[in-house]
Amino acid sequence: MPPKVKVTKEMVTQASFEVIRTKGHENLSARTIAEYLGCSTQPVLYSFKTVDEIREAAYDIADRYHTDFIMPKETDENPMLALGLNYVRFGQEEKNLFRFLFQTDKFGGKDVTVLMSDPGLSGIMEIMAAGIGTDVEQAREMFLTFFCVAHGMASLLANNSMEYDEGQCRKMLENVFFGMAAANS
Repeated sequence: MPPKVKVTKEMVTQASFEVIRTKGHENLSARTIAEYLGCSTQPVLYSFKTVDEIREAAYDIADRYHTDFIMPKETDENPMLALGLNYVRFGQEEKNLFRFLFQTDKFGGKDVTVLMSDPGLSGIMEIMAAGIGTDVEQAREMFLTFFCVAHGMASLLANNSMEYDEGQCRKMLENVFFGMAAANS
C-alpha cells in the first residue's frame, strides 16, 4: 500500500489561495480546502489553529500575486499609466482576489495614506517624480489621487458585470495623470 501524501502547511496555504481565487473568500473553509486537496479536514487544520490563520497566509500569497500582476514592465512608456491599467485589469480578471484584498476591511481603521507606505512603491515614486519633474513627496501625493481613481474603476469591474474597455480606462487615467502633472508644474 502506497504511503499517504503528507499535507504540508504550504499545500494548505496554496490551496486556500486557489479556493479564494476561484470561489471567493466567503467560501473559504476547512471543508473547501480539504476538497481542493482531496483529503479530510484534519490535515488542513493540523498546521493552523483556525481558518482565519489560513486566510492570513493566503492573503500574503494573494498580495504578492497582485503586486506581480500590476507592476509595469521595463518597456512600458509610462510606468504610472501601465500600473493603473494593470490595477484596473486585475479588478476585471481577478474579481475574487480583488474583493479579498481590498474589500474585506483589511485596512479598517487606517488612513488611506497607509497604502503609500508600501516599500514596493518607492521605485514607482522615483520613476513618476522623474517623469513629471517633481520630487518624490509630490509624486506620492499625486499617486494617491491616481490610485483612488484606478481603484474606483477596478471596484466597479470587480463587483459588477461591466465590460472592460481598456481605451476608455486609459483615457480616464491619462486625464488624471496629465492633469495632475500640469497642475503641479
